[in-house]
Amino acid sequence: MTDTQQMTDFLMELDALKHINRRSYITGGERLENSAEHSWHLAMACWSLAAHFQLDIDMAKLLQYALVHDLGEVDAGDTFLYSAQRDTANQAERQCVERFAKHQGNGIQDLLTVWDEQEFGDSTEAKLMKAVDRLLPFLLNIAAEGKTWILHQIKASQVQTAHAFIAETFPELHQWISEKIAFATEQGWLLADD
Repeated sequence: MTDTQQMTDFLMELDALKHINRRSYITGGERLENSAEHSWHLAMACWSLAAHFQLDIDMAKLLQYALVHDLGEVDAGDTFLYSAQRDTANQAERQCVERFAKHQGNGIQDLLTVWDEQEFGDSTEAKLMKAVDRLLPFLLNIAAEGKTWILHQIKASQVQTAHAFIAETFPELHQWISEKIAFATEQGWLLADD
């Protein structure tokens, strides 16, 4: 196989991320978002929020984190945020990224290192990317009047717990999310805790 063929094979393997459906509905609620769409939205939102919060960060690193974050879902699939398997999902995802890193057509020498940094690191870039990764499906749920939350009978406390870590680094954002959780609960989109 030629180098060009290997490179294009790798690019087509990356394309498989478009086939991984998530649980959030796109704006308008017509269909589920796929992981490639989410990755693009994540990168753009990270860029925008880094500017909004005037963060002193490595923008290239932040965007790399956002682009590689869900790559492991090509093999592992998307794990629902409120799934019992959430804590172990990164193991299967890492195996997929390792497979991509070893692909003969991959030109990204530090692909696995970048994935590990965004997954396990605590840099400002990693913290922002993780906060935005939680924010985006939350926004889609608000826009869809809680469609996913209603379908899966999600409780307000589950959403609060999933977003609690944001308070430490981005308290303004966390406060806004908390207000929207209360609103969503009042609307019946989230189940109230007894």
